[in-house]
Amino acid sequence: MYKKLKQSLYILLSPAKGNRVWDNILDYFLVILISLNVAAVILETVNSIYAVYAVYFKNFERVSVHIFTVEYVLRVWVCTCDEKYKHPVWGRLRYMFSLGALIDLLAFLPFYLPFTSVDWRHLRILRLFMFVRIFKLGRYLSAKELIANVFSSKREELILCLAITVSLIVAASGFVYFAENSAQPEKFSSIPATMWWGVTTLTTVGYGDIYPITLTGKILTSIISILGIGVFALPAGILASGFSEELQKRKHKHGTTCPNCGREIDTQHITHLS
Repeated sequence: MYKKLKQSLYILLSPAKGNRVWDNILDYFLVILISLNVAAVILETVNSIYAVYAVYFKNFERVSVHIFTVEYVLRVWVCTCDEKYKHPVWGRLRYMFSLGALIDLLAFLPFYLPFTSVDWRHLRILRLFMFVRIFKLGRYLSAKELIANVFSSKREELILCLAITVSLIVAASGFVYFAENSAQPEKFSSIPATMWWGVTTLTTVGYGDIYPITLTGKILTSIISILGIGVFALPAGILASGFSEELQKRKHKHGTTCPNCGREIDTQHITHLS
């Protein structure tokens, strides 16, 4: 009975494991609760709203934290049902230090800190951890696996793009520094200081606080700006290609859908029968 209850809770708390009615209800409930918590944290920063509804914000925060705490404790208890964490002690410790468990912990931990005997007032920045709750949504989004696979399969190309971008920023900053330093020593005082101009120019943001005034500097800026458009378009193309490839893999793996009834057709099974 104990093992059966534990296994049922494990499936209930694992969105990818079960597809029963209660599994879906709990998933939707937690997604809505997490979304409302993130919205509440944002709205609390609006003084006119918080001044009127402060009591409601605090009560909602209290209820949410209790729910997240119970969820975390239950997840730690049932994690031994997973083969990776099957040891009753070391398995649980390993789970507690996993990324998902740390996100769950940080989602409610700052709420309890002010109630300790230690003066935590200087750690008010921990309120920022409330935004960690939005990452809890990743547990309930099936698209996260798709995104992770795309970044994993294209990591070498993305790293290469990053290396090219950094190299271009350094080279551009160096060239423009030598072109503009004598004309604007206070703005282009060093190559590291010029890198701010390089980043804003290559990203086509261009705040206008630093800009070249010499002919050489203007010519270099024109060339660098055009190169920046191409360089920053590369990751978008790579990711688009990765998503296309991953979706094609999923179609091939899971088959296609029937145009009449909409049900999934297992093309591998049909090929085997033929």
